[in-house]
Amino acid sequence: MAEKFDVCVLGGGIVGHTLALLLARERLRVGLVSKAVAQGNQRDDVRAYALNHQSRELLEGLRCWPDDSHVTAVLDMHVQEAGAARVHFNAAGSGAGALAWIVDVPALESQLAQALRFEPRIVLLAGAVPAALTVVCEGRSSAARTRFGVEQDLTPYAQSAIAARVRCEMAHQQAAHQWFATGDILGLLPLDGAMGNTMALVWSVDDRLRDDLLACSAESFAQRLQLASSGQLGRMELVSERQNWPLQMAVARQWSGTDEGRAWVLAGDAAHVVHPMAGQGLNLGLADAQELAAQVHARDYWRPVDDRHMLRRYERARKADALTMATATDGLQQLFARPGGGWHRVRNWGMRGFDRSDTLKRWVARRAMGMGFGATSHTADRTI
Repeated sequence: MAEKFDVCVLGGGIVGHTLALLLARERLRVGLVSKAVAQGNQRDDVRAYALNHQSRELLEGLRCWPDDSHVTAVLDMHVQEAGAARVHFNAAGSGAGALAWIVDVPALESQLAQALRFEPRIVLLAGAVPAALTVVCEGRSSAARTRFGVEQDLTPYAQSAIAARVRCEMAHQQAAHQWFATGDILGLLPLDGAMGNTMALVWSVDDRLRDDLLACSAESFAQRLQLASSGQLGRMELVSERQNWPLQMAVARQWSGTDEGRAWVLAGDAAHVVHPMAGQGLNLGLADAQELAAQVHARDYWRPVDDRHMLRRYERARKADALTMATATDGLQQLFARPGGGWHRVRNWGMRGFDRSDTLKRWVARRAMGMGFGATSHTADRTI
């Protein structure tokens, strides 16, 4: 006799794994279509995520937060345009112990995979199975989203992101950096703890420059990176392979529905993709998982897990947040991509004014940190 599932989660990334664990806490039988990362698997993965307070609380509640050797707190954030004004965010000035935490992706995936093995209500599957509710967490190129006929509001950027790890001559002092230069956006995130000098690189560049940066030697790449960062961290050394992916903004027009009489809902990158400049992609996805689990927990006892009113409440709550972030990052990308001295002066004036406005800076910082201002807290506040 075929096994019955309340929920089938499609997608074995961080969002899918987190959601499966949250739903299992609600005593639901969950089928997870995933290739779980084996414990101790040291993949050559250069990615690192900037996770905010809300995401940290969520993962700590699931006992999946990596140990200190794989997490670095960000105490300062420096943003500047080449030859122009700067904006400085400080954790103390934002009323928090850290602006964000930079987390190694393999370490977080390993923690989640270990938790899955100890949860009897979750069954790892090779493919989709019938369930009352299917949650699509397959990422930006989701096949299930396409099969369900969901259209997206899509804005492709003529840019790609290049990710790598670099070792700097100077210690990072737990500061993150971001430089804007004629459309290109260079971000460096601190790794290896308070005394480290290794940083995770995310460099958003024009597609015409991408191939050159990927093909040049490690030494040449490091020199160009040092020039783009104005030498503020001294000499640089490339210590990993370079990875890249195309950049776009995308928000699904429909986040929930039915297919052949069974309910489905989108979460994570299957529902929304934003420019990486703000480092909020995974935070948005984890907030999706948290909100959906919170709606399941709060539903009336007689409502099934595929209740359309519950799923619509989830869609309204999360779509608004995703649209706000997508619009904000798209606006900034468009603003800093505009050439010419006039636009340069406007940006310079705006950045100086913003940096002098402590109240506005504090509000923006706390919003990005997931502290208040509409952050979901239903699931994180529960006793695990």
